[in-house]
Formats: sequence, structure tokens, C-alpha cells
Amino acid sequence: MKTAISLPDELSGAVDGLAARLRISRSELCSLALKEFLARHAPDQVTEALNVVCGDLDTQPNVFVVRAARQVLERSEW
Repeated sequence: MKTAISLPDELSGAVDGLAARLRISRSELCSLALKEFLARHAPDQVTEALNVVCGDLDTQPNVFVVRAARQVLERSEW
């Protein structure tokens, strides 16, 4: 879909410069920037994604790790 937007000259120049440096079109750069901006402002989606990942984790303690941690703590000065 095509959308017309107005940008201040300073911002337009910066967009054109970065697009040229990245060797992508101005439209592609604006799409990438908007996707990143929207992702940063969608904390509920981030929380949902993290909940899905954490739901798949094995939460049982690893016996080796527990023993190793205990040994390290026992040998450390407090």
C-alpha cells in the first residue's frame, strides 16, 4: 500500500543518506523503522512471546549445577 507522509527537510535528508548507505530504498528504510518502532511500543506482545518461551523451559533443577554451585559457595569466603 502506498502512503504519503510529510517529513521535515532535516529528517528527509537523514533518511535518504542512511538508505543510500545501507543500499536500500527510502520506502524499505521507512518500513523497517516503523516495524521497529511498533515492536518497541507493543510490550504486551513481547510479554506474550516471553511467556511462550518460558513455558517451554524445563524448570526442574539440574543436579550437576546445584552440586557445583554448592561446592563453589562452600569454598568461598563470606
